[in-house]
Amino acid sequence: MQNDSDYYIVDKQVLPEVFVKVIKAKQLMLEDEKMTVQDAVSAAGISRSAFYKYKDHVSRLSESKRGRIMTVACNLEDRAGLLSTVLNVIARHGVNILTINQTIPINGVANVTISVDTGSSFDITALIESLKKITGVMALKVIARE
Repeated sequence: MQNDSDYYIVDKQVLPEVFVKVIKAKQLMLEDEKMTVQDAVSAAGISRSAFYKYKDHVSRLSESKRGRIMTVACNLEDRAGLLSTVLNVIARHGVNILTINQTIPINGVANVTISVDTGSSFDITALIESLKKITGVMALKVIARE
């Protein structure tokens, strides 16, 4: 029997509620080392069996320790200095930029794909939120993580 695993990045808004609650219980236990599984699942509103069924299979993207390389695709307004601003924000988060690919702007929008080396433990969420706040970033999406 072949043991292939497929991994997906799924928006929290479409996840079944049980997965979100399992992640919440895991977070509660990380924040308070004295918290028991029973306390965490009670606070999250799930059963222990649901927690144990899914705990090793769901996690926040920022918790993932699987890989260091992340690829982000974004649509940027065709404005002088905007790509430089994006790259500076990435650099301020302490990640190493590996590749940058940019299309020729069409209708005032350029598609940019950036691959970065995030290191072994990195808060992706903080980086993504910082990038989304930049004026001129029209769309942003994590398309891969190795």
